[in-house]
Amino acid sequence: MRQPRALVIGGSLGGLFIANLLHRRGWDVEVYEQSAAPLAGRGAGIITHPDLFAALARIGIAVNDSIGVDIEGRVAFDHSGAVLGTLPVRQCLTTWGRLHTLLLGAFPAERYHLGHACLGVEQATQAVTARFSNGATAQGDLLIGADGIRSVVRSQCAPATLPEYAGYIAWRGLADETGLSPQTHRDLFPKFAFSLAPQEHMLGYPVAGFGNSTRAGERAFNFVWYRPTRATEELPELCTDIHGRRHDMAIPPPLIRPAVLEAMRGAAHEKLSPQFAEVVAKTRQPFFQAIFDLESPQMAYGRIALLGDSAFVARPHCGMGVSKAAGDAMVLADLLQDSDNDVAAALPRYSAARVRFGKSVVAHARTLGAYLQGCAGGDTRGTEHLHTPEAVMRDIAVTREF
Repeated sequence: MRQPRALVIGGSLGGLFIANLLHRRGWDVEVYEQSAAPLAGRGAGIITHPDLFAALARIGIAVNDSIGVDIEGRVAFDHSGAVLGTLPVRQCLTTWGRLHTLLLGAFPAERYHLGHACLGVEQATQAVTARFSNGATAQGDLLIGADGIRSVVRSQCAPATLPEYAGYIAWRGLADETGLSPQTHRDLFPKFAFSLAPQEHMLGYPVAGFGNSTRAGERAFNFVWYRPTRATEELPELCTDIHGRRHDMAIPPPLIRPAVLEAMRGAAHEKLSPQFAEVVAKTRQPFFQAIFDLESPQMAYGRIALLGDSAFVARPHCGMGVSKAAGDAMVLADLLQDSDNDVAAALPRYSAARVRFGKSVVAHARTLGAYLQGCAGGDTRGTEHLHTPEAVMRDIAVTREF
């Protein structure tokens, strides 16, 4: 029988999950990444869930102590740095960079193509073709759009499906543990920590360090700081770079203006616990991301499947983004195998299953972020109960059924 061929648009984690799974099941798989340079994680921490570990195991990647940092409990601090409460929750925290290195290493290097920005796709009865900005084309039996929230593949299949800004941003960054004071290090390692202030929500946890090591003394502390930011007034100002150029909802970290970073660090000292203020002050290159919701009505269009953030983006409060992509990849690979690689038979079943899942995750993340969204609009009534130490320690980034 002819070997089935899959084109994967997007070389980040979601694309590599499905590429590895299909490659191990006998598919001819090619991955096309728009960036001409190797991808970098910019210090993004990742919450692990069972689907992530299950996908790694299917790919043949050993899950051991090097995958991340094990956390046994959670702690919340008040403005003075005193402990408000603790909660025993065991988790493993990793980084985007660590996972990408493992997944890329498991996939044949000659089948991973940088510098291939997808311009569009065309379908026929038995094949689908991708066109790239460098003039190349590729044809396969199946095309998987794993090209993220700004997906070119989705924009062609469902042009009316667009991300919706949630009203707040997240500042993120990594601080080397060796640069922290002994007291702050003792308070934060190895814990999942929170610091709440009116209209502010800070969390952080230890992850592998800048050399991808999880050994004590070689780790880093990853923070995520949510701040309400008005779309028409404050966000454009944040997205104006050092050259005066305005970016759309995001900006490369080296181009963030020094005045913006100075104001952000000043606000950390004013609003957060001393432990987190120190982490922010000692972070090498903070960056921010606008928070969005995205819901696709379907995840299959003929011979095209959407996967991961190209189809559904949930606010990070669930910590489910990477695990959701891993789950998408496993379900798609299983349904293709069950249908003897009949794309036309497998994709509608895939769409039905994962649309239900994606909608549930997005809805739960909206609930967890309702207080912050209310802050952006000036009305938090009915959401205050979501912004307590007990609530955030219990509900944020925990494994649950959807």
